[in-house]
Amino acid sequence: MSDKKCSEPETNDCVMPVRSANPIRARSLIRDNLEKQAGCLNLIHSRMPNIKVFSGTSHPDLAQRIVDRLGIDLGKVVTKKFSNLETCVEIGESVRGEDVYIVQSGSGEINDNLMELLIMINACKIASASRVTAVIPCFPYARQDKKDKEFSAKQYTSRAPISAKLVANMLSVAGADHIITMDLHASQIQGFFDIPVDNLYAEPAVLKWIKENIPEWKNSIIVSPDAGGAKRVTSIADRLNVEFALIHKERKKANEVASMVLVGDVKDKIAILVDDMADTCGTIVHAADRLVEAGATKVYAILTHGIFSGPAISRINNACFEAVVVTNTIPQDGHMRDCPKIQCIDVSMMFAEAVRRTHNGESVSYLFSNVPY
Repeated sequence: MSDKKCSEPETNDCVMPVRSANPIRARSLIRDNLEKQAGCLNLIHSRMPNIKVFSGTSHPDLAQRIVDRLGIDLGKVVTKKFSNLETCVEIGESVRGEDVYIVQSGSGEINDNLMELLIMINACKIASASRVTAVIPCFPYARQDKKDKEFSAKQYTSRAPISAKLVANMLSVAGADHIITMDLHASQIQGFFDIPVDNLYAEPAVLKWIKENIPEWKNSIIVSPDAGGAKRVTSIADRLNVEFALIHKERKKANEVASMVLVGDVKDKIAILVDDMADTCGTIVHAADRLVEAGATKVYAILTHGIFSGPAISRINNACFEAVVVTNTIPQDGHMRDCPKIQCIDVSMMFAEAVRRTHNGESVSYLFSNVPY
C-alpha cells in the first residue's frame, strides 16, 4: 500500500497543518508551526501586552464609561478601611505582565483618594505588572505649583509648600510609569515628573459644545476670568474666529477677590467665561456680574473641573448665568441635582482613546485638537 500525503494548505499565517501520513513528517510540521505560533504570540505580547483597567473609589462612573468604550471589563479590586481608617486595597485578579491603568480623580476626600491611588499603584507594581499608568482626570494639589508671595509690614516672606511637586514624587515612588491627566492648572507641572505625562485638553469638547448648544456663538466673546487663563481663551477664540477678553483680578487672600478690571469690549455680545476649574465660584460669579455691567447679553461659564465646594452651588443658583458647563472629570450628578444651571460634558471618550493609543503605542497628540467619536 503506497504512502499518500494529504494536501497541506498554503498559507503564511501561523496555522497547524491538517495531518500527514508520515508520522516523522507530521511531528516536524507540528513542531515548526508551534514555534511559528509562539513567535507570533511573543511578538504581539512584546509589542502590546494585555490591558487591565482598575477604578478607585473617587469616580467609578467615569472608569466604567472608559472600559465600556474600550469594550473590556473593569478589573476587580476591593477597597476598604480598617477601624483606624487606614486604607486597604486588594487587587482581585492577576496583573503579572499586564498593562495596568488605574482611574482615580482628585475629588471628594482628596487625601484619602490620593493615598488609595498610591497603594493601588504599588500593589500592581509589586505584583509584577509590566507598566502601571495612573489616569488622574483632575490632578490633586495642582494649584500649589509654586511658592506664593506673602508680604508683611517688615519683610518679604515665602514659606508656602510646592505640594504639586510632592504629589508628583509620591506617584513616582509608588511605582507609576506614566500619568494621564486633563487640563493641569499649570502646564509646567508636567516637568515635576521624571516619567511621561500626557496632559489632555478639554478644548476640543468645549468647542463642540459651544457650536452645538449656543445658536448665536458667532456673536460671542471668549473671556478669561484671570490673566493666567489668557492662553487658554485665545486658543479657543482663534478656533471659533471670535474676539476674546480677560479680567484682571487682585486677591486679598485665597478664595477672596478684591477687585476686577475688564479688558475688552463685551457690549451686546454673548460672553463665554472659560477656566480650568471652579472651586467656591466667587471669581466666576463676580466676573459674570462684571460682564453684565459691561453690556453682555448672556453669560455662560465653561469649566473643565467643577469642584464646587462650600457656597459654590448657592452662588451659581443666584448668579446671572445661562448655564455653567463642566466636564465629568469630577462626579457631577449631585451638583446637577442641586443646581439646574449646571450641565456636563462627557470626556470619557477622550480618556478611553488616550488609554487605547497608549496601550497600542500610538500617538496621543491627535486628541489635543479632536474629539474621538
